[in-house]
Amino acid sequence: MERRRAPDRQMKYVLVTGGVVSGLGKGVTASSIGVVLKSCGLRVTSIKIDPYLNTDAGTMSPFEHGEVFVLDDGGEVDLDLGNYERFLDVTLTRDNNITTGKIYQSVLEKERRGDYLGKTVQVVPHITDAIKDWIESVASIPVDGKEGVADVCVIELGGTVGDIESMPFIEALRQLSFSLGKENFCLIHVSLVPVIGVVGEQKTKPTQHSVRELRALGLTPDLLACRSAQPIQESTKVKLSQFCHVPVSNILNIHDAPNLWHIPLLLRNQNAHVAIIKQLNFANMATPPDLNSWTEMAETYDNLTNSVKIAMVGKYTGLTDSYLSVVKALLHACVACSLKPSVEWIAASDLEDESARVTPEAHEMAWQTLKGSSCILVPGGFGDRGVPGMILAAKYAREKRIPYLGICLGMQISVIEISRSILGLERANSEEFDPQTPHPVVMFMPEGSRTHMGSTMRLGSRRTFIKNPDCITSKLYKHSPYVDERHRHRYEVNPNYVGKLGSAGIDFVGNDESGTRMEVLELQGHPYYVGVQFHPEFKSRPGNPSALFLGLILAATGQLESYLDKL
Repeated sequence: MERRRAPDRQMKYVLVTGGVVSGLGKGVTASSIGVVLKSCGLRVTSIKIDPYLNTDAGTMSPFEHGEVFVLDDGGEVDLDLGNYERFLDVTLTRDNNITTGKIYQSVLEKERRGDYLGKTVQVVPHITDAIKDWIESVASIPVDGKEGVADVCVIELGGTVGDIESMPFIEALRQLSFSLGKENFCLIHVSLVPVIGVVGEQKTKPTQHSVRELRALGLTPDLLACRSAQPIQESTKVKLSQFCHVPVSNILNIHDAPNLWHIPLLLRNQNAHVAIIKQLNFANMATPPDLNSWTEMAETYDNLTNSVKIAMVGKYTGLTDSYLSVVKALLHACVACSLKPSVEWIAASDLEDESARVTPEAHEMAWQTLKGSSCILVPGGFGDRGVPGMILAAKYAREKRIPYLGICLGMQISVIEISRSILGLERANSEEFDPQTPHPVVMFMPEGSRTHMGSTMRLGSRRTFIKNPDCITSKLYKHSPYVDERHRHRYEVNPNYVGKLGSAGIDFVGNDESGTRMEVLELQGHPYYVGVQFHPEFKSRPGNPSALFLGLILAATGQLESYLDKL
């Protein structure tokens, strides 16, 4: 990360740390803090620190760390950056996600070049200096489409305070806090206040221990964000204030809410912005928070009564975070249609014939769920597990005229299914699943790497040109001649089979600039059967849903034709 010119004024930072247990919702808390500060007229950027040794999230299984979120610049990053982009409506870069791997790699490259002039390279000061330089450099990059640096940078430190891998980051942030001064640094510690036993007493001891650990490492929280199932009592706040050295007014309670859009409202209602603005001396710049549109969005969702059943046929259905952006895109589309999403999770392998023999109950339940859904979505994925089940789901959607959206792998599944069922190419397959297939209708991409996995795919924002202005995709994208969507794949439709697939009813309505990469397909004569090689879910926003997800929900509820007629 190259050091940028220092901004004309001092950047101010809000650091969000977590204690007691992981999975408390630091990412949503950090995003919500950003929303509240943005509603006060401040420009906000954000950084996520992940203490793992991986260079980025690209090579990790979704079961390990949830989905891999892809940015415009091709960065494969932590899913929390997706939360930041959706909540703050910003466009981040790969450098907004800092990992231990990135930091050590940059320091070791300098050591190999001889930049340290023979010195012994150590965690302190070399690693900690690299972390501080990276933070200050990235914070100066505008992410909201405006010129100049932002007013405040919200930093989320992943993991839990006390984890051995996060120690260098804690030390670097301690040094940064000291050098910047209290008026430029605000620390918010997210902790758990559990209820133990039938008495229902709210326990403060876990938070006390967590804050003590943080203070022992040289950082003192300015605010506490207490996670709990129910609102915490005033007596609990007083006790926390007494033992954690935090004013009662700075102890926030983020209790369970009907939906995540309520979290910024919870913070606003507890005057979190007042405490942060006072700490960071923003009084002359900040305005009263304007969250009217956010309030309307949260309350609209609460008042929705009708729902639509969406069959999600995938490989990683055991962990919903594996498809977090897809679920959020469905939510955005459903709310735009005044509906609540009812996502029916179907493990693709449960649809297969082998499942009927080994686990007949799961097989029957999976098919009942599929047949009872209003639309079918097959998301992206890697590897051959569950592929036969996905092919069966795509075939069912095609034959029964059920609205279908195939994303990345889901599009390739459509091509394989139609090649087998309509063209009679029984062994048609992707080279990913069968390198020896006589009919490689999906092929390995020429610029991919067969030896290295990290950052070797077609990644990031790429332009897709819509060939047919009368197709459904063109209409959903408001007749734009092209769309810029984010990619993450190694395999693509074999151009040698495009002619044959066209005779089977597939219309490839979107291509890249060369015309050889098939980006969008539609099935002729079907109410809504769309496959895309890119991932439209990554750019979906509350209030501005992805066009193709909106089309899926409209088709599932019989509203697509009337919607398209109005465009």
